[in-house]
Amino acid sequence: MSSTELPRTATSMAAAVNAGECRARDLVDAALTRAEALRDLNPFVLLDPEGARAAAEAADAATNPTPLRGVPIAIKDMTPTRGHLTTRGSWTTGDWVADFDPVIVQRLKAAGAVIIGKTTTPEFAYSGFTHSPRWGITRNPHDPERTPGGSSGGSGCVVGAGCVPLAEGTDMGGSVRIPAAFSGCVGLKPSIGRIPMDILPTVFDNLSHFGPLAATIDDAALFLAVTQGSHDADIQSQPNPDPITTPVAQDVRGMRFALSIDLGYYHVDPEVARQVEAAADALAARGAIVEHVDLAWTRALNDGWFELWGVMLAAAFGEVLPQWREKMDPGLLKLMDRGLAMDAVAYKRLEGLRTGMWHDLANLFTRYDALLCPTCAVPAPKIDAPEDEFDRDHSDGRYAGMDVTSIFNLVPQCPALSVPVGTTDAGLPVGLQIVARRFADATALRIGKAVEADFPPLWDRF
Repeated sequence: MSSTELPRTATSMAAAVNAGECRARDLVDAALTRAEALRDLNPFVLLDPEGARAAAEAADAATNPTPLRGVPIAIKDMTPTRGHLTTRGSWTTGDWVADFDPVIVQRLKAAGAVIIGKTTTPEFAYSGFTHSPRWGITRNPHDPERTPGGSSGGSGCVVGAGCVPLAEGTDMGGSVRIPAAFSGCVGLKPSIGRIPMDILPTVFDNLSHFGPLAATIDDAALFLAVTQGSHDADIQSQPNPDPITTPVAQDVRGMRFALSIDLGYYHVDPEVARQVEAAADALAARGAIVEHVDLAWTRALNDGWFELWGVMLAAAFGEVLPQWREKMDPGLLKLMDRGLAMDAVAYKRLEGLRTGMWHDLANLFTRYDALLCPTCAVPAPKIDAPEDEFDRDHSDGRYAGMDVTSIFNLVPQCPALSVPVGTTDAGLPVGLQIVARRFADATALRIGKAVEADFPPLWDRF
């Protein structure tokens, strides 16, 4: 089978290897070739051709079928992997090579996945852009002068460019969904605890999620199916999550969706709004009921998330500041210093903000199966755009935020899915965000599958 004839989604790859129709080694070789061709975009911290080919040969020699047998994947540099350099985008980590795999990596390997390399992240995954003092700038496969998003930007880039069909990401404030939207692939923030989170200094953080960046909804579902489930490494991991099956059903007839383009306060680019409306119209054409809703939310939600994020970063990684401040990202330092300045009572009172948001969503979900909105309010910005440009009030008085994702980390039990819904006139991807009821991950995927049926994958350009 020639490289042009090889399957390109995770589900089709695993099915072909399990059926003996192609070799894992050929899939991995093709992925490594594509990875080399992406070097100018700078999505990888490292490639591991030797380790990947050895794992592929083991997959070919195995006798039992597995869900991801022979599928080449990538892991974000935020996540340790046994035998690989793990830097988290920072000079502060030295040349640490982990001697263990977190639960998510253990489960991916057990399912037969083959890690070809580690992908870039901003320092300690703090930003919606992917650039770091250690590894430089990662670029968007659809326009190298634009960001692929962050913080899982390397993972979004390699999936969006058709290098691998699956990559792991972490999402504390949109870090899976932002690069999915900007890079033109599927990205899922699962409900908290669906995948055990065991790479932080605390297991009591309630902003942080692992999630897939995927070529298709079925690939995202497959990733979730093999990685979900309780583990004592994470006290918050869900003991009995609902099963996730593939292929995902796409029937949305009779389902009810609330649509909000601006969540009541965002300034949204007209071309982004156009594509989100088109996706809503497509769902309605498939038999769903879609209704515009008015939400009385304000940028206080974003401000509250920034306060929480700064405290989390300072608590998790702030011990490096005295020694390493001069070699760290200024944007990260600003957030950490903001977190260090916050008092405990003010921090605790942010739970009131989160509670109000949850009550609004809980009321909405008595009438609707999901909330539809943009994943990001703008197309992918230029790589040198100042991040402060996206934390301000627009001239029209609305919030000029880049993403519409971080606020949904304030209600971590609700899964949030980004699915591509076409492009702007300049060819930049746009993402629709689907926020489902708490723990209803399968529902979010089902809605996404219906959307996907009307909007062809963008990685197929490459």
